[in-house]
Amino acid sequence: MTIGMGKEEYVKGGYKYIPGRWEMVARNMQNIYKLPSDAKILDIGCGKGYLLYDFLKILPKSEVYGIDISSYAISNAKKEINNSLIVGNATSLPWPDNFFDLVISINTLHLLNCYELEKAFIEMERVGKDSKYLCVESFRNEKEKANLLYWQVSCEAFHNPKGWEWWFKKTGYSGDHSFIFFE
Repeated sequence: MTIGMGKEEYVKGGYKYIPGRWEMVARNMQNIYKLPSDAKILDIGCGKGYLLYDFLKILPKSEVYGIDISSYAISNAKKEINNSLIVGNATSLPWPDNFFDLVISINTLHLLNCYELEKAFIEMERVGKDSKYLCVESFRNEKEKANLLYWQVSCEAFHNPKGWEWWFKKTGYSGDHSFIFFE
């Protein structure tokens, strides 16, 4: 499979697990969302599952699930959790309504075309209970927009914060969000 300007194994192949790198993020999410010890957590666009693996380190009784469109990433995931990860698309999540205590998507939804965003937001809202968090790339001016486009070779959906807020309102997305800007 080709992503953007290169083969998938070159784009995702360089990602290596760094012990503790995502652990602070997992701990902060546990505290912010007051996750129970047996929380069910979904990561949409999980890549090789490093964040989910670090969630298991701090919440060993939790159930972690990940979905990523990249079969390469899933087949090269952390072996300790690869049975919890599936190849799939954010627009069609194979879990029942209100299944997860926390649904996250970090730097993934920009990969979708605009016509796919609506379904992805609706699906994220559907499978999650109350706690949801997503982070998306955005821009506040033309320089940041150009930097975003140069940095993200596979970016399909790029919006300024008002544009993202419009999508959240249109789709009923009720979770938390943050933006990354490329100054």
